[in-house]
Formats: sequence, C-alpha cells, structure tokens
Amino acid sequence: MKPVASNLESKLGWSTLTIKAAIFDLDGTIVDFNIDFKAARTEVMHLLTQQDLPSSLLSVNESVFVTLKKVEKRMKENGKEEQEFVKLKEKVIAVVERYEAKAARETNLILGILETLKTLREMKLKIALFTANGEKSTNHILRRFRLTQFFDAIITRESVLAVKPDPAHLETALKALKVKPEEAIVIGDSVRDMECARQLKVLAVGVTTGFSSIEELTRAGADYLASSSTDIPGLVQHLTGEGENITR
Repeated sequence: MKPVASNLESKLGWSTLTIKAAIFDLDGTIVDFNIDFKAARTEVMHLLTQQDLPSSLLSVNESVFVTLKKVEKRMKENGKEEQEFVKLKEKVIAVVERYEAKAARETNLILGILETLKTLREMKLKIALFTANGEKSTNHILRRFRLTQFFDAIITRESVLAVKPDPAHLETALKALKVKPEEAIVIGDSVRDMECARQLKVLAVGVTTGFSSIEELTRAGADYLASSSTDIPGLVQHLTGEGENITR
C-alpha cells in the first residue's frame, strides 16, 4: 500500500478516522476492465455524425456520457425538441449496452477481490457499488460471480442523473448507505473515481488493477495507491487506529 501523503495529510491530520463504508467501482476494480470502449465510442461517433452533428464536437478520447452532454447542449442551441435528444440518447445507450453485455460475459474477477469483500463484510462495513455501467450488465456480473450479497447499495447509471466524475453519482451512494463523506472510502481504478471522491472530500484509494496509471490516479486525487484489493481491509484498520502503521 502506497500513501500519497500530500493528499492524505489534509484529510487525516494526526487523528484516526471513523470508517463505516467502502464504495467500489466495478470495471477494473472488482472485475477485469475489458470493455472495448474505443470501438464503442467510434461506433457512437459514427451514429452521431449521421445526425448532422459536427465531428469537431466528438472525440474518441472522451466518455460517451461526456459526449452526450455536449450533444444535448448543441441540440438545444439549435432549437431541437427534448424528445429528439431522448430518442438519440436511447440509440447511443443501446450501442453502449451491447459492448457492456459482451464484456460482462467475458470478464473475470480481479484477484483477491472476493476475499476483500468477505473481510470488509466481517468488519461490519457497509459496502456499495457505483458504476457507469447499466443495470443489465452490472446485475449479470453480480449474479455470475455471486457478489450481490456483499452490497448494501448498487448505483448504476440508471440510478443517477449524471455519472461520475459528476459528484452526484457518489453522493447517491453515500445517501443510500446513510453515511457522511468522511465516514467512507472510495476504491476505484480510474481518474473519474478519484475526481468524484476528491470533490466530496471522500478518502480515495486508487487501485492499479485497471485502466489508469499510477501517475493519473495520483494527479486525480488518490490518497492511497494499492496494487491489490487485498490491501483495503488493512488500510481501513490503519485509518481507524485498529491496525499496524502504514509507512508514509
């Protein structure tokens, strides 16, 4: 476990914390990140350009949800009816769901995650999942690996008006668990997870099992970096003063 002291000190000071909940990302954190997002974004871009939307508005380097926000704004500026955007969004989401379904069938559990979830449950922590994936693929993964029992709340994109890095996504998870930001930790593999946590001042653990690099996670606001999810229970014990010190 590697601490990022400059971020951590501002939250911890020299006291211990009361940690009541752990909030996990899905792809790259609980299961292998294997969604072909570049292919999905490329297909979405092709779909959108067929709707007379300028290619300059679109980028394969941006998430589909960021793109949709731009598209909605442009359509409003051009006097399009809300229903037109809703229909277009449905087509885009259908593309995304097809790629998510394929990934859900083919993915595998991240090594050690099952033991981590079991240990956190034994420690009486509340556990939530917050993911930009849809309900169908998320539920398929949870059923396939028999993980549903571990989660007190499951917040997919259908559960919120805006997905991460919008803090509303994480805020919904906190409310579902009935915990304060300072009583939770976020565990994720992406910049979006870290940015979400930073905005709400939730302790952020960046795991290097997914898409983002150590440098990217650090810049986005990770308080701790972990190469394995099995480090998480020990970190919680450390933060609450119940475990051994972690070298700073």
